[in-house]
Amino acid sequence: MPVRWDNLSAPPDEGVPGRAAPATPPLPLALPGAVARTFDTPGFAGMTFYEVQAKSIINRVPGTSRVPFEWTINPYRGCSHACVYCISGDTPILMADGRTKPISELEPGDRIYGTERRGAYRRYVVTTVLDKWSTVKRAYRVTLEDGTTLAASGDHRFLSDRGWKYVTGAMNGGGRRPYLTTNNRLIGTGRFATPPKHSADYRRGYLCGMVRGDAHLGAHSYAHGTVHQFRLALVNGEALDRTQRFLTDAGVETERFSFAPASATRRAVTAVRTSEQRDIEAITELIRWPDAPGDDWRLGFLAGIFDAEGSCSRGIFRISNSDDRILEETGAAMNHFGFTWVLKDPGLPNQVRQIRLTGGLPERLRFFHLTDPAITRKRSIEGAALKCQAALRVVSIEDLGLELPLWDITTGTGDFIANGVVSHNCFARNTHTYLDLDAGADFDRKVIVKVNAGELVRRELAAPRWRGAHLAMGTNVDCYQRAEGRYRLMPPILEALRDFANPFSILTKGTLILRDLPLLRQAAEVTRVGLSYSVGFVDEALWRAVEPGTPSPRRRLDAVRQLTDAGFEVGVLMAPILPGLSDDDESIEATVSAIAAAGAASVTPLALHLRPGAREWYAHWLAREFPQLVPRYRQLYRAGAYAPQAYQRELTARVRIAARRHGLHRGERGDNRRLPEPPPAPAEQLTLL
Repeated sequence: MPVRWDNLSAPPDEGVPGRAAPATPPLPLALPGAVARTFDTPGFAGMTFYEVQAKSIINRVPGTSRVPFEWTINPYRGCSHACVYCISGDTPILMADGRTKPISELEPGDRIYGTERRGAYRRYVVTTVLDKWSTVKRAYRVTLEDGTTLAASGDHRFLSDRGWKYVTGAMNGGGRRPYLTTNNRLIGTGRFATPPKHSADYRRGYLCGMVRGDAHLGAHSYAHGTVHQFRLALVNGEALDRTQRFLTDAGVETERFSFAPASATRRAVTAVRTSEQRDIEAITELIRWPDAPGDDWRLGFLAGIFDAEGSCSRGIFRISNSDDRILEETGAAMNHFGFTWVLKDPGLPNQVRQIRLTGGLPERLRFFHLTDPAITRKRSIEGAALKCQAALRVVSIEDLGLELPLWDITTGTGDFIANGVVSHNCFARNTHTYLDLDAGADFDRKVIVKVNAGELVRRELAAPRWRGAHLAMGTNVDCYQRAEGRYRLMPPILEALRDFANPFSILTKGTLILRDLPLLRQAAEVTRVGLSYSVGFVDEALWRAVEPGTPSPRRRLDAVRQLTDAGFEVGVLMAPILPGLSDDDESIEATVSAIAAAGAASVTPLALHLRPGAREWYAHWLAREFPQLVPRYRQLYRAGAYAPQAYQRELTARVRIAARRHGLHRGERGDNRRLPEPPPAPAEQLTLL
């Protein structure tokens, strides 16, 4: 079932001192009457808190989850820690200009591709985004033959070779509906390629293709001297703008002028030019053929030569030229990226020849996304028929056993193209009649606060059906996030657990837990209390980059020391360990040493794992901040959310060796603390949410 707020209602506005009046942000329609609060303090700038009265608080974990606990308490939904690996919304959507954009960045009014039936065929058409929202729902992973993975709710529909089908369904009964099976093949172009970075090599490659393909460059000797000239005249302003910008980046300034005015039969032509000798020499050097072209240069060259000499109409992709070297370099670059092509040669000397890309629409889109030509008109697929050409057979459908933030949009056609697959609007309405809070991009900005959490815990612990099972806190969102300093939901929860002698554990990154130390000690006198901290690394710069809203690792370790001194055995989850960023020997040694010095009872290493949704966002962040690590992550996580077992075992072994070196492992502490050791760490990194 999707996570809805049907079991929530708004509390009375009691005018709590220190809180602002109900905020101006509009309430989500799924939270009728909730009290929205904003605070003036810098720490909560840009955040909205929705105060609600929950009807239940103790939640059962799905039996399919890979965690060692069955029951949880979550007084908050949403988190102010803003860890980079908790946010989703990067599923690429095919835009009307032929490029892609993450679904979380779409806005009403954006033009994208959808589909509609025209005659005997369903065809790609440009449509408009009418609405956008995010929900938190039970998630399923659909894996396709070409390696594409799609995270969606069971109610989502994809277009298959047998019509629209839900992700899940049943053959009979109340859940009867058409649903996906491994015999189905989805309709679309296949997963979208990652666009290139406009690096220095890409820019040089683009200029080489554009200038050699369509510009005039040279020096002419006359009686009065030598005249140097560069001129590029184009009908299309997008390619001219990019060329001029790339030249400026290289230190070459050009003059823009009208080359030919528009007429009844042709469009206006605009040009850029320079006659400075130093500029001509610089351009000549920029477009020099490289001895060993790299990937970025090849991608830029293909984009430039396509903008200069390419066309794509009626499903035929052509790059035309008569220069042997240009055709040779174009073919070599296409071979390098795995494209198949044919050469149309008239067989006459000095005649224009054509390189034609084969493979249909999937390969054309792959070329456009991989190389990113500037001219969007040439990238249009408007009117192209949908065909089942790509390897989109459904390989598996997995219940992730988790509720994840899932985005959706409403479009004019009722569908859109999500990572190369035709996707139906889950709930195609033009108003937010089913609007849950945005737990993707807004997960760290809009927080649900269950203001009656304490009284609910007491009531549910007193219920005859409750058998005193262990309760885990902090496994979904941190119960000691910054908002707890204002709302103080944990003290009454701990008081209830103490009074009913109910065992519990807390996993946190927050130092606010020290405020409740007296209550924790009282509870430990009558029941089993487990305390764990999450400290993945001690590097301050890395902490600011990936966990900006959390206390620093040093402050967390200071809290570990204070809890240890108070008589608790505190376990530390060394999580997440980030490949290439915090998994080297120096980082592991520094982190384990600091954990041991803080007096922790144990350390449990956990490598970063990337669920669908979080995976896409983290990949986007990594490409922006540490692009050199992208190939390594592709290798490590090519099979799914988890790093290979061999990597995890090797990582665990290195942490254990460091732990032994610092006397930090179970059974060797030699003390007799009154509290039993905390429950084992979760098998997967739920703490990151």
